[in-house]
Amino acid sequence: MPLGVGLIGCGAIGTALAKAIDRGQAGDTRLILVFDRNIERAENLARKLKSKPKVAKNFKEFLESKDVELVIEAASQEAVKAYAVEVLKAGKDLMIMSVGALVDSGLLGEISQVAKERGRKVYIPSGAIAGLDGVKASALGKIESVILTTRKPVEGLADNPYFIEKTSGKVEKPTLIYEGSAAGACKLFPANVNVAATLGLAGVGAEKTVVRVVADPTISRNIHEIEVRGEFGELHVHVENVPSAENPKTSFLAALSAIATLKRLTEPLVIGT
Repeated sequence: MPLGVGLIGCGAIGTALAKAIDRGQAGDTRLILVFDRNIERAENLARKLKSKPKVAKNFKEFLESKDVELVIEAASQEAVKAYAVEVLKAGKDLMIMSVGALVDSGLLGEISQVAKERGRKVYIPSGAIAGLDGVKASALGKIESVILTTRKPVEGLADNPYFIEKTSGKVEKPTLIYEGSAAGACKLFPANVNVAATLGLAGVGAEKTVVRVVADPTISRNIHEIEVRGEFGELHVHVENVPSAENPKTSFLAALSAIATLKRLTEPLVIGT
């Protein structure tokens, strides 16, 4: 039987995931139910799919579905805070895309505890970065430093309040607009640097992971550079991501990463850490 999937959030990433499932590109999965606070957006997505998933009118209706085994959150950090624990308590596994919410140690602890108590799994795709297998392995020894430098086209930051405050919304050359912890970055850039939270979870934690955010009017791609130093040696990763056509704040690779995670859950051969 296909793995029954429920989707929270029908924006750019949610739509990409839904279409991949519908085309059979996400392993042996079936999209059963979709939910979005904008019901019209959810209905529009459902109409476009061959599988014609049901549209939940509210979260209570979504949660009561007996056929949904895995819930994918593709909405926002606020959605993680509002729904994640309830999804796990309802006996469903969970995939989180808005990983920035997990820099809240209290929320992370509660999600982990409830998942353990209910025998559920929480999946966090690699997102728009690479090298997490190496970071996780190196974290078993002593890590001296983890630094993420993220370069963003100005279009992807245009409506971010912190960016506007720092630059008045205009930059003429590559400009460092933030340097600090991954925890701070995820709070200031909730739609832009979920990868910082993922990196923190894989390595030394969100407080010890250093993040630099650069607004760069000379580029058209989201660029992530990871530097890890420790007793294992050094790890350097450079990724240049094409922004999502629907949402320049996020990278196309983020959706592909989630699709690959779904495939891994339903296939007998698992490759990589």
